[in-house]
Amino acid sequence: MTLLSALAQQLVRRPQRMALLEQIAQQGSITRAAKAAGLSYKAAWDAIDELNNLAEEPLVIRTVGGKGGGGAHLSEAGERLLALYRRLESVQAQLLESAENDVDLQLLGRLLLRTSARNQLAGRIRLIETQGRNDLLTLELPGGACIQAQITRDSTEKLELTEGCGVVALIKAGWLELSPLSSPADPQRNALEGWIEQILPASDGPSEVRIGLASGQTLCALAAPEHLAQQHLKAGDPVRAQFSAAQVLLGTQL
Repeated sequence: MTLLSALAQQLVRRPQRMALLEQIAQQGSITRAAKAAGLSYKAAWDAIDELNNLAEEPLVIRTVGGKGGGGAHLSEAGERLLALYRRLESVQAQLLESAENDVDLQLLGRLLLRTSARNQLAGRIRLIETQGRNDLLTLELPGGACIQAQITRDSTEKLELTEGCGVVALIKAGWLELSPLSSPADPQRNALEGWIEQILPASDGPSEVRIGLASGQTLCALAAPEHLAQQHLKAGDPVRAQFSAAQVLLGTQL
């Protein structure tokens, strides 16, 4: 199964995201597309970030500034996904009709669980190294950046992971530690570099920090306002997000 077909299947289960992509194609604006699809502006951005992160190339291209304050349009990959989704919709209807009872559908729903991890990055396994009862996997993300994941040998075997196969790396937003590029990096931890696209403060907790990567993927981190102030980090600044290999969870497609 390709990443494109897996994404299309996710959209079949979450039709609002499909409606969002269709509206972006028609409206050329995330704000207008979100309203037409029945999503808040923040929910629309979250959906776009997740879809772009899971694809091998961005599905939605965003432009900043210019006449009308910027806009958005589907990439060629996004257009292909849209066409594939329409075909899957037809197949889905036939499959649902063939289900013998509701118990079958309930079981299918449990097998297709969504994850609470905010960061879901598509990648490919480049190297598997044995470390006692654990394996250290090197994953290559779109654009060439690499991160490592440490999982048990049992997990490697259970997921049938081999070098070259595609996986999704799951990283909780609270696990990312942010620092400016001028500060030294910890060589024992993963590091992804990008720039701060947006900081969304909360009234009673850490701020949500959106980080753009050169690959077109987006990270979401949670950081205390005091930490951001101490590190002199603000919107538009280059930033490094660090996390340990043990904090990378891996998922595969069914």
